[in-house]
Amino acid sequence: MIKAGNGGNGMSSFRREKFVPRGGPSGGDGGRGGHIIFVADENLNTLVDFRHRRKFAASNGENGQSSNKHGAKATDLCIRVPVGTAIKDEESESVLADLKEDGQEAIIALGGRGGRGNARFSNSVNRAPTFAEKGEPGEEMTLRLELKLLADVGLIGYPSVGKSSLLARVSAAKPEIAAYPFTTITPVLGVVSLGEERSFVLADIPGLIEGAHEGKGLGHEFLRHVERTKVLIHVIDLAGVDGREPKEDYFAINEELCLYNEKLAKRPQIVAGNKIDLPDAQEVIEEFKELMAKENRLFFPISTVTGEGIKELLEKAYEILQLPPEEPEKEDFKLYEVQAPDTDFTISREDDGGFRVKGRAIERLVAMTYFENEEALRRFQRILRKNGIDNALRERGIEDGQSVRIGDMEFEFSE
Repeated sequence: MIKAGNGGNGMSSFRREKFVPRGGPSGGDGGRGGHIIFVADENLNTLVDFRHRRKFAASNGENGQSSNKHGAKATDLCIRVPVGTAIKDEESESVLADLKEDGQEAIIALGGRGGRGNARFSNSVNRAPTFAEKGEPGEEMTLRLELKLLADVGLIGYPSVGKSSLLARVSAAKPEIAAYPFTTITPVLGVVSLGEERSFVLADIPGLIEGAHEGKGLGHEFLRHVERTKVLIHVIDLAGVDGREPKEDYFAINEELCLYNEKLAKRPQIVAGNKIDLPDAQEVIEEFKELMAKENRLFFPISTVTGEGIKELLEKAYEILQLPPEEPEKEDFKLYEVQAPDTDFTISREDDGGFRVKGRAIERLVAMTYFENEEALRRFQRILRKNGIDNALRERGIEDGQSVRIGDMEFEFSE
């Protein structure tokens, strides 16, 4: 959970100096509360620190003082996370920021603005206002952090089809290799060098099962990392060593990709038919080639045991990486929330018959008003009328004595 700092309260005061018997208002403004800023740091590799610390709060702004002295704004709270961290609002599940580069920053929660002192409300009509504003509350929310793998090419496919063997053969990575499903339970990265300063990062990503888009097995772990890769190498066991049917595996994997995110199904994908050194694979290789031609997929028969076809596969992957994407990927998140106009509000009925008024501006006004000050209360009532909230409540059928709730405050409607 994160909580940005509250703004400092404005001051209500008047000049009281010798030879100035009727000094004007001199209350200063409060300072802004601290923002919550997330920063990507290439020196961090995991999110393990967030298991031990769950709450982060920025400092509040200082209160305004007399003699028109404004309160100091609070220091922003910077939270460092690994490069590749996606930040989501847990309630709405919307992506607030996706930090892909070292040093990239995103303001996730805004600190509240400082309340205005009474000197700010002086005008030709009211030369001696007695009220000031409270500081605006800082934004507060619960987040979910997801660390996504940063790789150029991702190996996808069912468990035990040979992804780890392929990575071990073409790079210096040493993934665990065994003849049972889910040997790989965390992504493994390797750098593939093709000579002449040509290289790319290849990721062995945990295997997939049906229902992965719903989170079954290692589904979400798998698919989250696939989102980052630019090219997919889909490894198929042509020999069907585990009794699987290569065609069914191909279609099942792509269906899971599409159900999770349609963009993944459109990602450049090369199909690598593995285990062609086995007799069972030779029997189906021509038939599978025809299927890939119909699917308009690039197909490379390979063997991670003999190395056959692997060089051609890697050269094609590198070639595709050099091509510009057909459609530039658009960021589907906003680093800064677009605020609604100040006059926007909604009115709803609650279970007990009372009315609930919601709107960023009106809720902020409630939080920043000193209701114990009669002049501040009258100002609040004028703003309600000016923004049309009174009339809107009447149109909804409100009657004298019924409750109106705005933010944490409850009022009684009266004509």
